[in-house]
Amino acid sequence: MADLRAKQIADFIEPLRVTPGSKVVLAKDFDPAFKAGIANKKDGEELLKHGVELLAEFQDKLAAQDTYGVLLVLQALDAAGKDGTIRHVMSGVNPQGVSVHGFKVPSVEELDHDYLWRYAQRLPARGDIGIFNRSHYEEVLVVRVHPEILDRQHMPEASSKGDIWKRRYREINDWERYVTDQGFRLVKLFLNLSKEEQRLRFLRRVDLAEKNWKFSAADAHERGYWDAYQKAFSEMLSATSTEWAPWYVIPADRKWFARISAAAVLVDTLMRIDPRYPTVGEDQQRELEATRQELLAEAPKGADPDPFAAGQAGDAAEAGGTGGKKKGKKQGKKGDKKDRKTGGKDG
Repeated sequence: MADLRAKQIADFIEPLRVTPGSKVVLAKDFDPAFKAGIANKKDGEELLKHGVELLAEFQDKLAAQDTYGVLLVLQALDAAGKDGTIRHVMSGVNPQGVSVHGFKVPSVEELDHDYLWRYAQRLPARGDIGIFNRSHYEEVLVVRVHPEILDRQHMPEASSKGDIWKRRYREINDWERYVTDQGFRLVKLFLNLSKEEQRLRFLRRVDLAEKNWKFSAADAHERGYWDAYQKAFSEMLSATSTEWAPWYVIPADRKWFARISAAAVLVDTLMRIDPRYPTVGEDQQRELEATRQELLAEAPKGADPDPFAAGQAGDAAEAGGTGGKKKGKKQGKKGDKKDRKTGGKDG
């Protein structure tokens, strides 16, 4: 059943994946209105609910294992729905294990370091999921569309010559390869919004009083560079979709479908990691059994001494006798992570 579920998710996201080494032309290769045959929003919301449940399950195991980390990278033009995607997709996870970072104009301190420095500072810890709402890819997107920004990066003259964008693609790929080799998986999502849908969303922000706070004249100004951004996105996707960190182009004209797709790619990544609850050694097994006997002896008269024993035995039988050990939790310096899903059940 688990293998079938994994295959279904993999098949669903495959049309969204940018094949490493391929040349991408956004307008030709990816449809912002694509919805993979899902009939309507109601059906989509049910799928998203299931995806959020799976994400919570795997996040708990990721935290317990404490070996891998996951970095979700979100790139898009304005009004594509990055904030809403984060809010809906991550709605079921434990916030203790998730960090979100939005990168604005670099500070004076950040400009005094290499361009990847500030992003490296915000990588997630093992067992956690980090989210970059905009990311190091701004350095080959907005900086490319507005090359005057390079003047503020205090680069040596020699480093500014030649094809700086080709060099940065290589540097980013190498950095992501290093991060991946250390046990951190990158999930790179580009929310692909059509020009007409962006126009309508901007109008919504202008016309509806409760949306006015979202409007920025700077966003409308950037819309004038639409063609330049489309070219920059296309070349970025072509140059930096790798086997170790592929890009997925998420159709963003329908917000509900974008959220399903983002959840599916993230769940697929976690399923490939296949995190497991740590097993406990013989010494801790003896400690657990001693504690169990003490608690059984304290049971009130007439009460079931251990209401969980029957269910645990059933789980073990279903899993071929291994379920009991898989429920173990790792102790130690990150012990606060182990209660990601069980805290609400103790009462």
